[in-house]
Amino acid sequence: MLVLVVLCISSGLGYRFYNQPKLDVGKIAPQTLIAPYSASVEDVTTTEEKRREAHSGASAVWVVDREVNEEIYQNLQVLLTQGREIRAQLGNFPFYKTAILSTATQTYLRQAPQPQWQILLQTLEKNSNFTNLNSEQQRAVRELRTYRQFNSPQAFTQLLKAIASARQNYNLALTTLNPEEIFPQNTHSIYNQPLIIYDESFLNLADADWQKTQIQVRQTLERMLAQGIYPGISPDTLKSAIAMQVSVSIPQTAQPLANRLLLAVIQGNLVKDIEQTKLIAEQAAKAVKPIIVSIPKGEVIVSAGTTITQTNFVLLDYFQLSQRSIDWLRLTQFTVIVGLAVAIFRWVEIRFKAKLRRKDYILIILLILSAPLLLFLSKSLTGLPAIGLLVGSFYGTAIGGTVMGLLTILLSIGSGMSWHNLIPSAAGGILGGFMAGQWRFPGREGLRTREELATLGILIALTQGVVYLLVNTAIAPLWYTVLGTAALKSLAGLIWSILALGLSPYLEALFDLVTPIRLAELSNPNRPLLKRLAHEAPGTFQHTLFVATLAEAAARALNCNVELVRAGVLYHDIGKMHDPLGFIENQMGSPNKHDEINNPWKSAEIIKKHVSEGLVMARQYKLPSAIRAFIPEHQGTILIAYFYQQAKQQQQDNPQQILQESDFRYDGPIPQSRETAIAMLADACEAALRAQKDATPEAALAMVNNILKARWQDRQLVDSGLTRQEMSQISHVFVQVWQQFHHQRIAYPKL
Repeated sequence: MLVLVVLCISSGLGYRFYNQPKLDVGKIAPQTLIAPYSASVEDVTTTEEKRREAHSGASAVWVVDREVNEEIYQNLQVLLTQGREIRAQLGNFPFYKTAILSTATQTYLRQAPQPQWQILLQTLEKNSNFTNLNSEQQRAVRELRTYRQFNSPQAFTQLLKAIASARQNYNLALTTLNPEEIFPQNTHSIYNQPLIIYDESFLNLADADWQKTQIQVRQTLERMLAQGIYPGISPDTLKSAIAMQVSVSIPQTAQPLANRLLLAVIQGNLVKDIEQTKLIAEQAAKAVKPIIVSIPKGEVIVSAGTTITQTNFVLLDYFQLSQRSIDWLRLTQFTVIVGLAVAIFRWVEIRFKAKLRRKDYILIILLILSAPLLLFLSKSLTGLPAIGLLVGSFYGTAIGGTVMGLLTILLSIGSGMSWHNLIPSAAGGILGGFMAGQWRFPGREGLRTREELATLGILIALTQGVVYLLVNTAIAPLWYTVLGTAALKSLAGLIWSILALGLSPYLEALFDLVTPIRLAELSNPNRPLLKRLAHEAPGTFQHTLFVATLAEAAARALNCNVELVRAGVLYHDIGKMHDPLGFIENQMGSPNKHDEINNPWKSAEIIKKHVSEGLVMARQYKLPSAIRAFIPEHQGTILIAYFYQQAKQQQQDNPQQILQESDFRYDGPIPQSRETAIAMLADACEAALRAQKDATPEAALAMVNNILKARWQDRQLVDSGLTRQEMSQISHVFVQVWQQFHHQRIAYPKL
C-alpha cells in the first residue's frame, strides 16, 4: 500500500521530469551542435520575463489633486486675512511723509521704548546737545529739529501727535502677534510645529510692499502648485524651492515673510493616478516585442565544452537537439521526497489518532492528483483552496493542514509552477484545511452549517487575493498595477470554495464520510428515521434523548467528537422499532410481553434483534458507517443479565436444558472508539439515573461508578482507548447532568 501510494503520487506530481532536456541552460555542451536548417524561434521564457519587468518597472502617473489645491489656497487666505487684520490695527506705514521723516526714522520712532522716547522729547524741548544719544536717536532729533525750524509750532505739535498715535497703534498690534493663533498646531503643512508667520519685521513692512507681497505670494503659490509638489518631498528641499521662487518676484524686505507664508501652507498636491499607471504598465508590457532568435543553416548553435545559454537552449529545443527524455535521477530523488512526505503524513495520522480507512486514503490521493491535472490544463489553476476545504472538512485540521503543506512543497518541486502563483493558492488551501477542520480540535465543534463554510470561502478568497498582492508587490513596487490580477485571484478562490461546497455532499455519500455539517443534518429530529422512532417507539425516543444528553456532555469533557456522539446516540436504538413492545420503556403500563412468552431464550433473541434490525434500517436509510457503528458497539458483547438469570432458574428446575452464556450475550463488536464507548456507558447509566429521584449526589455517583466498573471488568472497553482516569471523569459528568435534570423546584400553594 505504501509503495503504491508513493509511486502514484510521485508519478502524478512529478510529470515535469518525464520530458526533461539533458542539454539544459547552464549545462556544458558535450559536442558542437549545428543548425540543420535556417530558423527563427521565439524565446518565450525571455519574452515573458521582459514583459513582466516592463510591467513592474512602469513609472507612476501623478496628477494634481484639486481638492488639496483648494485647501492650500484657503489656508493661505486665512493667513493673509490675519495679516490684514493686524495691519488694520497698526494703521498706515509710513505714517508720515518720508520727505519729512525718513522711513528708518519713522520705524525707530514707532517702536522705540518709552524711556528712549522720553529722552528724545526732552532733548527736543531743551534744545540741548545730543552727542550722548545713539545714531538712531541722533538721526531722529536732526530730522525733527529741521522740521520744527522750517514749520510752525502747530505743525510740529501735529507731527508729535502723529508719532504718538503711531506708537500707540504699534504697541497694540504688537500684542496680537501670537504664533499659536496665527498658525494653529493642526495645520497640514509639512512642518509639525507652529511657525511664527508675523513678527515685528512684518509691522515695519511698508504698505506698498505688503500689498505687492500678497499678490506675488499667491502667484508664486499658483506656479508651484501647477508644477506639482510630491507628497514625500523633504522640508529642506521645499524650503530651497520656495526661496528660489520668492527671490525673483517679491520685494527683498518682504521675502522672509513670503517664505514663511508659503512654507506654512504648501503640502504635497500630487496623487497617483492608478488607472493611468495600470494602463501605462500594460502598454509597456505589450510594447515588448517577442524575442526572436534566428540562425542560418549550418551555423554553430553551441560549441563543445561551452555553457549552454538560454538562447542556445531555445534553438536546441526547437531543432529537437536538447535530448529530452525521462530524467530518472531527478524523478527518483523526487520519489524519495514523496516517500518522506508520506511518512510525515502517516506520523501525523498516528499522532492525532485519525484512524483513516482505505477509502479515505483513496480520496486523499485523488484530491492530491487533481492539482497536477489542473496544472496540466492551465498553468495558473491548482485547485488548492478546494482541496484544502474538502480535506480539512472531511478529516480535520491535522490531516488537512499536513496534506496542504506537503502538497505545496511537492508541487513547487514536481511541477515547476511559478511561486507568485503557487504561494497565494497554497495560502488559500492551507487556510481552508485549518479552518474547515477545526471540529477535530479539542473543545471545538467546528463549522456546522453550509453558511459558515460559505463565509470561510469568502475568507479564503480574500486571503488568496491579498497574498497575491503582497507576493507580487515585492517585484512590482506599484502595487496597484497588479490589483486587477489580485481581484481575479480572489474571485478564483471564491469559485474554488463554491465548487468544494457543491462537491462535498457527493463525496460524503460516495466515500461514506461524516462532517460536522452532515452530522448536524442527521441530528435533526425531523429526519425520517428519527420521526419514525418518536412515533413508533416514543419511550425509546425519550430514552435516546437522555442518553444523548449524557453522552454529549461526557464527549465534550473528554474532547471527543461531540457531533458524532450526538448523532450516533440518536440512532443507536432504532432497531427497537422492529418490536417496540418488547422493550419496557414502550409498554406504558401494559402487560409485559415477556411474561406472556415465558421463554428467556426467545426473549433474549428479541432483545438482541434490535441490533441486527437496527443495522438493516441504517443501511436502508443510508446512514454513514460512523453512525452505524454505534448500533452494535453501544451494546458490545454484554450479557443480557435479566433473562440469563431467568434461564439459570429454569435450568435448575429442568437440568436437561442446555444453557450457554453466548446465547445471552450480544454479538458485538465491543466499542472501537472513545465515542462509541461513551455511548455504551451513557446507555448503561440512563435507566439507573432516571430511577434515582430522591438519591443524594454521592449515592448516584457510587451507583454510576459501579456500572462503569462492571463494563470495565467485563473487558468491554479494551479497544476503545478510554483510560481509568477518564472513566472517573465520565461518572462525575453523568451525575452533574442527572442533577440538572432533577433540580429542586418551588412548592407552589394549592389552589
